[in-house]
Amino acid sequence: MQFRQQALAKLQSPEELDLPVRLARPQGWLALGVTLVVMAAASVWAVTGSVASTVGAPAVLTHGQGSYLLQSPVSGQVTAVLARQGERLPAAAPVLKVRTGKGDVVVRTVAAGRVTTLAATIGQIIQTGTDVAAVEKVAHASDPLYATVYVPAENAAAIPAHASVDLTVSSVPAERYGVLRGRVKSVDRTAQSARSIAAFLGDSQLGEQFTRKDRPVAVLVELDTSSSTRSGYRWSTAGGPPFRLDSMTLATASVRLADQHPVDWLLP
Repeated sequence: MQFRQQALAKLQSPEELDLPVRLARPQGWLALGVTLVVMAAASVWAVTGSVASTVGAPAVLTHGQGSYLLQSPVSGQVTAVLARQGERLPAAAPVLKVRTGKGDVVVRTVAAGRVTTLAATIGQIIQTGTDVAAVEKVAHASDPLYATVYVPAENAAAIPAHASVDLTVSSVPAERYGVLRGRVKSVDRTAQSARSIAAFLGDSQLGEQFTRKDRPVAVLVELDTSSSTRSGYRWSTAGGPPFRLDSMTLATASVRLADQHPVDWLLP
C-alpha cells in the first residue's frame, strides 16, 4: 500500500525538466581518464618501444688466435720432455724426443706460442697422431685476452655488432668483484663441431663439453680495458679482482641480443 501511494504521488507531480541530468559521478570520469591515458601510453610503447633480451652461453678467455694441439708425427717411446708447461716457445722449438725403430725423432712446435698442457711423459708409448701438448698462439706476454663464447646457433642471427657482453669468470667471485665487461667483435656464422672447438682451444674435453647439446656458433668478444684495475680490464665494480687473468679460464657469458619491438610479438 505504501509503494502504491508513492507511485501515485510521482505521477501527479510535474516533471523536473529544468534540473540537469547526471550522467556519471566524478569518480567515474577519473577512472575513465586514467584508463584512456594508460591505453594511449601502451599503444605508443608497442610501436616505438623495445624489449631487451639476453642469451647465456659458456665462454673461455683466450688470446685472439687461439691454441692448437701438437700431435706426434711418429710412433714410439718418449725418452725426453724438452719443454715446460707455461713456457713460451718459438716456431719449430723442440718439445719431445721419441725413440722409434729408425732412431730418435724430435717433436717440434708448429707455430710460436705458450705451452699450456703437456700430455706426454717420459717412458710413455705414443702412436702417430697422439696429442702430446697444447700450445697457445701468443707472441708476447702483453697480448690482450679475448673471450670466445659458444652461443646456440639459433641465437646467432640476433646478435648485433658490438653487442654488450657480461662475463662471470670462474676464478673470480662475482658477488665480490662483479662481472667482466666486453663487446662482440665478430660472430662466426658456421656451427662449430667438437673437433673444430678442440683444435682452436687445444682441449678436446672442452670440445665435447660445448657440443653436448648442439653445435654452437663461436662469438669473439673484445674485453673492455681499464688502466685503473689490477687485471687491466673493466669490471662492473670499481676495481675488479686484485690479480691478473689467465688464458684458458672458463666463464659464463650473458650476450645482449638485438632489441625487439613489442608489436612484433603482440600481433599474431
